[in-house]
Amino acid sequence: MDCGIEEGSALLGGDRRSYTRDVHILSVSFLLIFLAYGASQNLQSTLNKELGTISLGILYLSFTFFSMVASFVVRLIGSKNSLVLGTTGYWLFVAANLKPSWLTMVPASLYLGFSASIIWVGQGTYLTSIARSHAKDHGLLEGPVLGIFMGEFWAMFACHQLFGNLVTLALLRDGKEGSTSSTSLLMMVFLFSMTLGTILMFFIKKCETEDGRESEGSSVGFCDSLVTLPRMIITPLLDIRMLLIIPLLAYSGLQSAFVWAEFTKDVVTPAIGVSGVGGAMAVYGAFDAACSITVGRFTSGLSSITFVVFGGAVAQAAVFVWLLLGYRLTNGVLGTVYPLLMAAILGIGDGALKTQISALLGLVFKHDTEGAFSQLKVWESAAIATVFFLSPYLSLQAMLIILLIMLCLSIVSFLFLTFQVEGMYNHSESQ
Repeated sequence: MDCGIEEGSALLGGDRRSYTRDVHILSVSFLLIFLAYGASQNLQSTLNKELGTISLGILYLSFTFFSMVASFVVRLIGSKNSLVLGTTGYWLFVAANLKPSWLTMVPASLYLGFSASIIWVGQGTYLTSIARSHAKDHGLLEGPVLGIFMGEFWAMFACHQLFGNLVTLALLRDGKEGSTSSTSLLMMVFLFSMTLGTILMFFIKKCETEDGRESEGSSVGFCDSLVTLPRMIITPLLDIRMLLIIPLLAYSGLQSAFVWAEFTKDVVTPAIGVSGVGGAMAVYGAFDAACSITVGRFTSGLSSITFVVFGGAVAQAAVFVWLLLGYRLTNGVLGTVYPLLMAAILGIGDGALKTQISALLGLVFKHDTEGAFSQLKVWESAAIATVFFLSPYLSLQAMLIILLIMLCLSIVSFLFLTFQVEGMYNHSESQ
């Protein structure tokens, strides 16, 4: 690695601007918001049946559409304001679950698509910006700083599956998932958690401009920004580097949706029952978090990112091949252990992918960070929406074959990017 152990330790404390303070606050805020949203999302097909599945499909279609213009909104109002505004959609979605109907869930899903797009583009932009500022202030390379900052964030974020499902298990432990009183209590607890997360978001500092002033958003007028919107959407797609990364972005969404929609339904539930879904997702989240915080510290540049991404891809491919060729329902202890082991391996792969993709975009697209993270969410959410809509019509075997094909395509494309760009990147880092 280009950064020694002493330098890596310095990233965690003693900074003049307290950039790590902002990382801690942002990470805890996302944990509080998404432990509520993630758990409620996992319960949609159980609590709201057809309405829940359709609302999630609408949500991710809306997410895909609004992600195309999210970079415009983030540039206009600033990354911190985007983060705060973005929390409102998650709050309304969970609130709609108190009285689930077509009149509450569909509008909430549509609005959440918008707010999710700006909160995630804002998150990627904000973390990348403060990582660059930290590296500049302390004379460190951007790669290791980005890796540690992204690793902490994604580790904390991954814990939402652990804590959210533990809360669900505690409040629905009587097995009455359809009980109105139990469900209402659960959603009220989730709303309280989200409110705390939103309040915390106000305490992060705004990003600084090059001259040290706090950035409030774009100084360009709304009309002028609107005129440039088509160019902002199209420009990233004219960059060969983005085109080579897109298959990996789409695969990231596919594998996440597979875990939520297919793995829990076709692997976990038949083996250990509906009550075991929360436990399996908790294991998934725990290993996801452990992997994220670990691999974030090994990030130094494209070579390290490539190594970690390849390792995560191999781990997930092993599970897909196991399910496709060798897995059979088993009685006894092994019948419970196998799904939990798969959940752990899938979590490790997700942690490797999410952490390194974020660091990759921050390193490669320094002059259009908002646009790069906007593309990430466009392709991820499009892939997730596709899985939710096609899930009723595809067998587990067909989904696994699609995943393996997409995984191979994304790795080949990513390796080609690495060979083409690494020399240019290393040259710019040495200057």
